[in-house]
Amino acid sequence: MPFISVILGVLLLLVLMMVLKMNAFIALVLSSLAVGLLEGMSPNDVMTSIQNGLGSSAGSLMLVIIFGAAVGKLLTDTGGAQRIALTMVHVFGKKHVQAAAVITAIVVGIAMFFETGVVVLIPLVFSIAMVAEVPILYIGLPVIAALITMHGFVPPHPGPTAVAGILHASVGKTLMLGLPIAIPAIIIAGPLYTRLFKKSFLEVEIPKGLYTEKKFTEAEMPSFFLSILSATLPIIFIFIKTIVEIVWPNSSLRSYTDFIGNAGTALLITFIVSLFTLGLSRGHKIKELMDSFANSVSGIAMILLIIAGGGAFKQVLIDSKIDQYIAHLMEGSAISPLILTWLIAAVLRVSLGSATVAGMTAAGIVAPVAIATGVSPELMTLAAGAGSIGFSHVNDAGFWIIKEYFNMSLIKTFKTWTALTSIISIIGLLGILLFTQIAIVS
Repeated sequence: MPFISVILGVLLLLVLMMVLKMNAFIALVLSSLAVGLLEGMSPNDVMTSIQNGLGSSAGSLMLVIIFGAAVGKLLTDTGGAQRIALTMVHVFGKKHVQAAAVITAIVVGIAMFFETGVVVLIPLVFSIAMVAEVPILYIGLPVIAALITMHGFVPPHPGPTAVAGILHASVGKTLMLGLPIAIPAIIIAGPLYTRLFKKSFLEVEIPKGLYTEKKFTEAEMPSFFLSILSATLPIIFIFIKTIVEIVWPNSSLRSYTDFIGNAGTALLITFIVSLFTLGLSRGHKIKELMDSFANSVSGIAMILLIIAGGGAFKQVLIDSKIDQYIAHLMEGSAISPLILTWLIAAVLRVSLGSATVAGMTAAGIVAPVAIATGVSPELMTLAAGAGSIGFSHVNDAGFWIIKEYFNMSLIKTFKTWTALTSIISIIGLLGILLFTQIAIVS
């Protein structure tokens, strides 16, 4: 039974890490090997699958994580992040700085993939928390709740847009329905859920190399404009790409906007621009700036390995055809199409780890059901998105990104990240079912 293989693989991973205290990367590779063998794959096929998973996962995110960390380190080393944090605290006040950070994450999350948004916003989370004198996770958890919710619910984000295409849903209508469902989910899973924890629980140590705690003087800090430009330039490039895709899909501009709007390219360009705007133009030497880059890369080396290991685990699950087994089990069910869509996506998410794979696979399975029953394809799109972002655990790259960037234990990551993704998923489903009572989407 594939389910038993997945469960045994996850249990082995937890034992290796929590009981035997094994490095997460080694534990992920060994667990991937075990699941593949349990599913009847030959040893050579399992190793090929692991290698493909390592390469595809690390490869797709390497530029994003490296140059995202480099831009973040430049912002902190030159005082740019401190300038943004001071300005936000001054404008919104310490009492409302969490809300300001969440609004920022919602805007960022519309255009950016979750992992990119985390890399871009993490330095600001650290800086805002330091300036506002609040625990890191008090700001961090609501921010990641906003990012992952937008990842699953709101076009023109690539995930929901792709699912909408499979189900022939209106992107505009999905956006209008998705936002009023997403915002309550963000509030409940972010600021409200965070209040359940004691202040001491929300305190975490910042990983070495990702943040500079130096206090800059007014003269040492760059202007707010230059600081916010470095923080938002990747977002601007990705927004431009998204707008051109929607408004002028056949334009000759696409080759250029697709290039600059690629997350890796956007962060590379931002890093080069920031070298001048935050560094050289303000008297910093090139050696000093390159030392900052080297320190940022050394700080995320293990993060990259662990993300690659998570990709290997996910790839073995896919190559062993577990997704097809699950899809076959779900076909022909008499459950409500919306609940069925959510359930398929959620089961695939738990089994495979990838939100994108879960959402798109679920959409492919239920597409004939949507046509036959006449259920709103927009709500079906949102149901697939809600199911695909919930219940994140050790086979999800996002789980390891959050764990490592916030320097949390496995148990603490389950209590925070896994719990808040589950809350978002369930609140999303309830919101979708509530909308079925409204005539305009029936």
